[in-house]
Amino acid sequence: MYRPKQLLINLLLLLASVFFAIGVYLPVFTLTKLLIFNNTVSILSGLWQLVAEGEYVVFILIFSFSIILPITKISILTIAWNSQTDHHHKKLIWLEKIGRWSMLDVFVVALLIVTVKLGVLASVVIHAGLYYFTASVLIMMIVTKLVIQKYE
Repeated sequence: MYRPKQLLINLLLLLASVFFAIGVYLPVFTLTKLLIFNNTVSILSGLWQLVAEGEYVVFILIFSFSIILPITKISILTIAWNSQTDHHHKKLIWLEKIGRWSMLDVFVVALLIVTVKLGVLASVVIHAGLYYFTASVLIMMIVTKLVIQKYE
């Protein structure tokens, strides 16, 4: 039988997973240049665009922080929270340390939006993908703290 806190953490992990998947798939923003050219970008389409343009190093960095790290984090948190053993503490400390980098892509997108909004010839419209992705990152940060408390 699940206790209320155990159920809550599992629901938050599920919510973070769903928000992550939606946030990666949905458009993050639309960039309009000179009122003529529109480019709507999701995290996935942005990654494929980097590969198409031969920006492999940037692709690897963004793919690692935007896709691999969140999936790894959700998996480790789910296993650690639902496990009956106490040998997950080191993994959780590692997650907490690298978790600070989870917001990196959100900040990069925000910086890009601010930079473009300062320009006269371009505008940016933010879409739901950014909000879902940011929400998943924030939920994972909260859950990480709560799961670490279980092992302290």
